[in-house]
Amino acid sequence: MPLDPADSPGFLLWHATLRWQRGIAAALAPLGLTHVQFVLLATTWWLNSRGEDPNQLALARQAGTDVKMTSQVLRKLETKGLIQRDVDAADTRARRLPVTGRGAELAVRALAAVDAADAEFFRPLPDSAALLAMLRPLAQHSSRRPR
Repeated sequence: MPLDPADSPGFLLWHATLRWQRGIAAALAPLGLTHVQFVLLATTWWLNSRGEDPNQLALARQAGTDVKMTSQVLRKLETKGLIQRDVDAADTRARRLPVTGRGAELAVRALAAVDAADAEFFRPLPDSAALLAMLRPLAQHSSRRPR
């Protein structure tokens, strides 16, 4: 007998994700960023802050995004003046990705907005550390290819 939707972890996760995504989109809209633009900008900023100027492939792997979509979004972020796509001296086919000063400032503001949206969304949970402990293996597993 099939599960009642209210007893299905996948169904509940789907609905929770949709609600969470709406909250993140609303938090980012005043900053002029989509969710995926935020993820790529924030990930690039984070890597830059650790001394790395990633190429597009390394950024896509870190962010968990499709390489072609990443390239398209990076062009948009470049057009907005938030990142640069510099030719890699070691491999002229690759582009290194430093965040601009304006991009770094926006990344910090966007991170604060997303942190606030996350805090509001997850506020009803009694133990956020337990949620993180449950999500980590699921997130790590999702990066592996299915057999």
